[in-house]
Amino acid sequence: MPEITLEIVPAVVIPTHLTGEVQSKLAYVDQGIAKAVVSADGLHITLHLHQQPNSAERSRLEEKVQRVVTSLARGAIQPKVQVLEDFMDRPVRYHQDPNDVLLARGEMSQEAQGIFTLGPLVTRLIEFFENQFLGLAASFNAAPYRFPTLIPARYLERVNYFRAFPHSLSFATHLREDLDVIDDFAQHAACDHEHLLGALNTSAESFAPIQTLLSPAVCYHLYFSLADKPLPGGQLVATAVGNCFRYESFNLRSLERLWNFTMREIIFVGSKDFVLQNRELARQEMAQRLEKIGLAYRVESANDPFFIGEFRKQAAFQSAFQLKYEIRASLPFKNATLAVGSYNYHQDFFGRNLNISLPDGSGAPAGAPVHTGCVAFGLERMAYAFLAQFGPEPANWPAVVRDWIKTSAAPQNPGGA
Repeated sequence: MPEITLEIVPAVVIPTHLTGEVQSKLAYVDQGIAKAVVSADGLHITLHLHQQPNSAERSRLEEKVQRVVTSLARGAIQPKVQVLEDFMDRPVRYHQDPNDVLLARGEMSQEAQGIFTLGPLVTRLIEFFENQFLGLAASFNAAPYRFPTLIPARYLERVNYFRAFPHSLSFATHLREDLDVIDDFAQHAACDHEHLLGALNTSAESFAPIQTLLSPAVCYHLYFSLADKPLPGGQLVATAVGNCFRYESFNLRSLERLWNFTMREIIFVGSKDFVLQNRELARQEMAQRLEKIGLAYRVESANDPFFIGEFRKQAAFQSAFQLKYEIRASLPFKNATLAVGSYNYHQDFFGRNLNISLPDGSGAPAGAPVHTGCVAFGLERMAYAFLAQFGPEPANWPAVVRDWIKTSAAPQNPGGA
């Protein structure tokens, strides 16, 4: 069957620094698009489609694509990228995509798009990185927290998440409390290759109103727990690991980009100086840990993946005030990089929107909103970048990684001799 493509000339030439951003956002233009490619010169867009569009569908596709392009690219000014660390010249031992090897060996199993089961090799590697991040957290005496996977919709609305990141939301609901609805589902629900079928498929009324979503980040839960009161002691360092969910349509691929991923965060809450000083200390200590591992990476200024309506304004704001830096690890097999962690400063955004204030005696005006920041690491991405540089054979891994895994995997004797 011949491939179905649609060529579009963008109304505005897409600047080089925005080709990746535009390409990723085209995933949300229409469910009929299987893939989108923006040419390196920004002069052409190729849409790969699931089926041949008629003339009306073609016009709608072109109109929506042009909306994305003009919103992101018209009048865009390339921000100055600040590089804090650059160790991209560190030697790497592997130049293939580890994904296919891991799948063939059963070390990964794909359940659905963006959803993978991980076997012992990748799990051990993730445990190693988790141990590194726990060591970083311990250096700050970070208090341990556990947060739920679900997050109330009213909380996300309070911090404007629906406006900034509507494209990545994952909703959670359930059958409404109605015996007829539940019985009908039990009798008729079925699945095709991907989708749930049955009476529910055409009846949104069968579902209860949406109260919760799958959490897109770890630190939000801490901020919500502190809302509407003074911060005890005037400062707080916390750490937690949790499942995060960000839907990215056809951008979801291998461990590089998952719908359901795991993130370890160390979170700072307090005055501006407290947050910024600790963010910098965390970066410096993490640099030492990554040096021992031998990971090839750089740390550079970046922005969050805001949706098209907010991207220009918010990305420029983050860049101007140096609010976000990413750890971008080398992926040698495709001469690219992958963000595996970040150092973030939110200013007083959460303090203001959630009414978290500084108490008397905190060194700042009493009642002023707190500042917040976090360092965050994607565990699956860290493992994937490591495997892309050192390969899937533990014998070829750096000694610090091999030795830790060997020691941690040794049988334990909790009962003593």
